[in-house]
Amino acid sequence: MGNLRTGRDLTLERKGTSPPVLRTRGKAPLRVAALRGAALLALSLLGIQCAPAPEQPAPPAPPTAPTAVQVAAPAADPEAGPESPLPFLNPDLPLEARVEDLLGRMTLEEKVSQTLYTASAIERLGIPEYNWWNEALHGVARAGIATVFPQAIGLAATWDTDLMFRVATAISDEARAKHHEAVRQGRRGIYEGLTFWSPNINIFRDPRWGRGMETFGEDPYLSGRLAVEFVKGMQGDHPLYLKTVATPKHYAVHSGPEPDRHTFDAVVSERDLQETYLPAFRMSVVEGGAESVMCAYNRVYGDPACGSPRLLQDILRDEWGFGGYVVSDCWAITDFYNTHRVVEDPAQAAAMAVASGTDLNCGVSYGRLAEAVREGLLREEQLDVSVRRLLRARFRLGMFDPPVRVPY
Repeated sequence: MGNLRTGRDLTLERKGTSPPVLRTRGKAPLRVAALRGAALLALSLLGIQCAPAPEQPAPPAPPTAPTAVQVAAPAADPEAGPESPLPFLNPDLPLEARVEDLLGRMTLEEKVSQTLYTASAIERLGIPEYNWWNEALHGVARAGIATVFPQAIGLAATWDTDLMFRVATAISDEARAKHHEAVRQGRRGIYEGLTFWSPNINIFRDPRWGRGMETFGEDPYLSGRLAVEFVKGMQGDHPLYLKTVATPKHYAVHSGPEPDRHTFDAVVSERDLQETYLPAFRMSVVEGGAESVMCAYNRVYGDPACGSPRLLQDILRDEWGFGGYVVSDCWAITDFYNTHRVVEDPAQAAAMAVASGTDLNCGVSYGRLAEAVREGLLREEQLDVSVRRLLRARFRLGMFDPPVRVPY
């Protein structure tokens, strides 16, 4: 016989000469159930009580099909409910609200870990490690095969600002592709990030310096105009997200001699400072919108460049309106006590640099910042200023957002 469909999808089967038997899928024949019911009725009429048969347990649910691999998320905020993500992971919130939420969840030691160029992961918050060091003077450097453009001094010889923009755009295209591929492969090491310590816009007027090929030459105006286009090509034009971060360097009055850079005190006239050494940096920040600046090894008017309130606060932030972060040249903070001898130890050097406005340390001295806070050399609120700037840059690079939200 054909299938008989009722609410329980019964199937009528015929077995040889036996009467038809109704079966349910996966259950005993309904004939047996009917006989059991009749027997119970007869016993009931005779006054005999029988315990009902135990209810059969429901069959286990079939296994679900495998789904895509899920990435572990940080623990949910207990006050927000188990299904709510932490606010800093919500890309629909304002940038500053997200920054403040993440900063407020970090311990002192976790804050300190983010001020070193080898920023540690904060696993309990789902924050991956990040290495801030990357280079791109005339192409993505030290990260495998990449397009190599002419040295900076050769590009400057073209006097072509449009060409410089196109070159920087090509570099940032490759930089993004290389970064995404590295992350897909689980790599987050040096030269695989999105923060590039380029361009070098120091003024080159003495060939004995030895690094003139990295610069745009001797003219402050040309250096500034080319720097603006380089920064724009590297960072993109999205109102929120950064394609990469460009870092004009080395701020300031850093044009050799190379052997003396760790001890030299650059004492120049105010006119020379304003007309020769600062214009390219000013254009990079004010017109180019540079997100980062690297401070130099040398002293300027007695203060280390990375510990100079005049350079880093009065001029860079107050006069020019710079809103990004400052990174030290590599191991420049150790010069504070090793060669410049303006402080006695790493904790004092780290405190001096942060208080002056250097947010990120290429080196190891900032590893002593927790000690500096506990000893009263630096207030935690001052450290928060630097960490806030660094977190803001990582948010703008899209590092905590779904890839579909980031245009690069």
